[in-house]
Amino acid sequence: MITGRALELASAVTPETTQQAVGYPTLFTLVALGSLVPVVPTGALVSSAAVVAFHQTAWFSLLLAFGVSALAAFLGDVALYWLGQRGVRSKNGSRLLATLRGRATPDHLDQARRKLDQHGVIVLVLSRLVPAGRIPVMLTCLLGGMPLRTFVRGDIPACLAWAGAYGLIGILGGSLFDEPWKGVAAAVALTLLISGAPAVWRRVRRERVAAGGG
Repeated sequence: MITGRALELASAVTPETTQQAVGYPTLFTLVALGSLVPVVPTGALVSSAAVVAFHQTAWFSLLLAFGVSALAAFLGDVALYWLGQRGVRSKNGSRLLATLRGRATPDHLDQARRKLDQHGVIVLVLSRLVPAGRIPVMLTCLLGGMPLRTFVRGDIPACLAWAGAYGLIGILGGSLFDEPWKGVAAAVALTLLISGAPAVWRRVRRERVAAGGG
């Protein structure tokens, strides 16, 4: 009886269920880490997870990938903001706050400050959708003394919108190809292109201004 029951359980463990058991915790860890330490391309991770979920048979796979990504991003953001608040209150500052300052140019900070003054918390939602927009807005909120509770209220819809946007990119990549790896490659390429486009555009503008000034 025990042997028969063990065989039934073993047969129920499919490659898809194993992939889910390993993949979702990994997705959560990497997205949370990427939100806390802004060096991991979290958008590409979410798009890749959406591609894989799109090709799975379980109807809830895409919803689970969306929920895990949004929750991980939110927790990473809140942890980073909380640590940043401690750095702001500290007399000697903190290495984390200095790192955040190094990732946000004065122009970005001024722009984020103006938008926060004009539109309030809604800017947090937009900042997660705009490549390289999250850190300047978060830093502006920190330096402006925005309470953690207020930041959390704005960050919830921001993370939901962010996970949904990059999830749609993954669904698009998954729908174009029958093999998941091809969809993952397409989604990652599109995500990196979107993420890198603003930096390229700013560089082209600086070169044009420099050439016109010369």
